[in-house]
Amino acid sequence: MAIRSRKKIGIIFNFSGSWLGGVYYIQNIIKALNYLDDDQKPQIVIFHNNELSKFAKEIEYPYLELVSWDFINVYKGYIYSWIFRKNIFVKDLLHKYKLDGIYPLYDQPISISNTDTIIATWFPDLQHKFYPKYFNKINLFFREMRLKLMLKNSNVLVVSSNDVANHFKQFYKIPTTLKIHVLPFVSIIDNFSFNNAKELNVKYSLPKEYYIVSNQFYEHKNHIVVFKAISLLKKNNFKVHVVLTGKMEDYRNPIYIDRLKSEIKENGIEDCISLLGIIPRQDQLCLLKNSKAVIQPSFFEGWSTVIEDAKSLHVSVIASNIAVHKEQLEGKGFYFNPDDELDLAQLLQSFTKDNIPVIYENYESRVKKFAINFISVFDKSKGLN
Repeated sequence: MAIRSRKKIGIIFNFSGSWLGGVYYIQNIIKALNYLDDDQKPQIVIFHNNELSKFAKEIEYPYLELVSWDFINVYKGYIYSWIFRKNIFVKDLLHKYKLDGIYPLYDQPISISNTDTIIATWFPDLQHKFYPKYFNKINLFFREMRLKLMLKNSNVLVVSSNDVANHFKQFYKIPTTLKIHVLPFVSIIDNFSFNNAKELNVKYSLPKEYYIVSNQFYEHKNHIVVFKAISLLKKNNFKVHVVLTGKMEDYRNPIYIDRLKSEIKENGIEDCISLLGIIPRQDQLCLLKNSKAVIQPSFFEGWSTVIEDAKSLHVSVIASNIAVHKEQLEGKGFYFNPDDELDLAQLLQSFTKDNIPVIYENYESRVKKFAINFISVFDKSKGLN
């Protein structure tokens, strides 16, 4: 019998293509593996739905297999799994492809037995425990049910920060059979050109100097504090300009966008704000690279994608002083109270880009460390937490 020298890891790529954070997360994992020595590189099989086919094809990796998979509807999957007492979502997939590990498997209504495959799940954060007002009762019920089944039936729970790991230990009884693995992701920024800053400023009608906020427009992302800070500064004859990118929609709170627009209009700060919505990734990164600083005002994060982008591009970050931001920036951030627009306004007024040396860890070292950490999720010799 031939001995397979490379680990064979399956990646579940099955969610809405509008969730760009999820798309970048999966792409970055596989791109990071390119930084490993050849004998360290695992074989990767991406199981993707039709909507994500184009994103899967963008990934370049020497040991990559793309498989279009007809994933079952979530509700049917749970019902059929309970009826037939097997995990309908992946049982056939695991049997056919003989995987060493699969990730991230969100739906585990039934334990997957009689397999050597490591079942690894990922959950971004426990926002619903801290801000239940952002979820309706049905969403809360199904989120809790899904979480408890994941904890019960997984081998490994992957989280992006120690902050989130501590939250899980705070709110749930962790089974002794489950390992919690902290995997802080890193933004992979390769093959991008940043020489068209002037053209982009013209394209989007931007001033030469600006700050940038790149978040989806969810209420907990706290755009409102930025607008209030800008308003305070303008009243004191100190003008700043802030560019905002991201999907301008919050399905859980549809009126939130109208509230933000009213805040802009009522305070007369239209000339200080550029709402760009969703723009090409190349444009967004170039705008970020050439910004005065990134502002990350969020009340809650599992691990901030835009902060990782900033670290990879060596751009300063002005962030809310929540624990996960301090963990992520390791003392190299500039912090403000997310409930205090005056605190942010004072920071913006005194911020001078030219006098601030930003020194993050070497990019290639960060990426390689991330790749090694990802592979270790599937190390069967590791003990349980």
